[in-house]
Amino acid sequence: MNSELIAKLNERTAKIGIVGLGYVGLPLMLRYCEVGYKVIGFDIDQTKVDALRAGRSYIEHITSASIRNATELGFEPTTDFSRAREVDALILCVPTPLNKYREPDLSFVLDTTESLVPYLHQGMVLSLESTTYPGTTEEELKPRIEKRGFTVGEDVFLVFSPEREDPGNQNFSTRSIPKVCGGCTPACLEAGIALYRQVIDKVVPVSSTQAAELTKLLENIHRSVNIGLVNEMKMVADKMGIDIHEVIRAAATKPFGFVPYYPGPGIGGHCIPIDPFYLTWKAREYGMHTRFIELAGEINSSMPDYVVSKISLALNQRHKSISGSSVLVLGIAYKKNVDDVRESPSVLLMEKLRDLGAKVAYSDPHVPAFPKMRAHSFDLSSVTLTEDNLRGFDCVLLATDHDKFDYQLLGKHAPLLVDCRGKFPQPADNIIRA
Repeated sequence: MNSELIAKLNERTAKIGIVGLGYVGLPLMLRYCEVGYKVIGFDIDQTKVDALRAGRSYIEHITSASIRNATELGFEPTTDFSRAREVDALILCVPTPLNKYREPDLSFVLDTTESLVPYLHQGMVLSLESTTYPGTTEEELKPRIEKRGFTVGEDVFLVFSPEREDPGNQNFSTRSIPKVCGGCTPACLEAGIALYRQVIDKVVPVSSTQAAELTKLLENIHRSVNIGLVNEMKMVADKMGIDIHEVIRAAATKPFGFVPYYPGPGIGGHCIPIDPFYLTWKAREYGMHTRFIELAGEINSSMPDYVVSKISLALNQRHKSISGSSVLVLGIAYKKNVDDVRESPSVLLMEKLRDLGAKVAYSDPHVPAFPKMRAHSFDLSSVTLTEDNLRGFDCVLLATDHDKFDYQLLGKHAPLLVDCRGKFPQPADNIIRA
């Protein structure tokens, strides 16, 4: 079974199924189509499937032309999971959020797996790419597959290979980012390597699915802890009247032993605010208390409140309160130059300001209308930035530093500008660092 599957993968005659057509699944689909595989894309969202069938992209950095090209090459989007019986490989790219208790929510992974199990067949490989705690692949997916009567490692091959997408990063593509892969058995690993080596320049094998799962968590915990450190340094520097961004730029000239991380109004995206808590939760099973991770999480989570306090103080100095003031939030995406608002601290800031009585608006060239979100709701559209518009707000908050913003216009015409991103290094009466 293994040799037959590997031959099909090597010859690119295997049909690939990608489950979850979002920021991870869609670029992966494009890459498989590009090198000659036939791909079926599965998603539970009919509107996404309809858009793809019409040749429309719903992710800013992925062009509609690339979707149409993939369709011409044989890409088929569908909500019909029974078509999984047609594929030789299934790659799961579904969300793994936290629940309201900040514990792992595997419902998307498990529900998806349950939906696919009836259509699995001998001689296929299944890869989970969704970030999760060590043990998920072995403890949750493997038993569900084997309940069907298959033996993992003989009939069906199961791997974990964490996604490493960085939306908006022009320096790296799906192809050029090395791919970590761990299998339940050596035969599974062999199948996983065959699955990815035709589309990724470098596949990095590890000894187990647990090692691959922990690798992804370490990558994001590394970032979370360092961002927490620099956010704390920002608050110390602010008390001392020192520009932390100047300090970081100076420290970054050291050619060894220092990697620059930058402070902000909080952390967002689908990884850093969520993934570390997958490990803290699992570590409790072993009687471990992950102090670094939780401390960094506390500091990063406190940043929106810190920013609100800076806004309050700045308005107070101008004989105004947050209640009744008009505040324009610049950038609601979680990072610059993308349209992704998942876990965005900007949205938390908007809610906190609204709850305190502010009249909140936003401007984001990448997000023309406030999107549907699971936990947040605003009936707003992006405000066009003009001299008159800016003068009409009591406070302008720079939350996400998109390159498309006219910073000269902002610095000149915003009556009060609270800068969370260090874009205004020169002191000015109307600019407050946060």
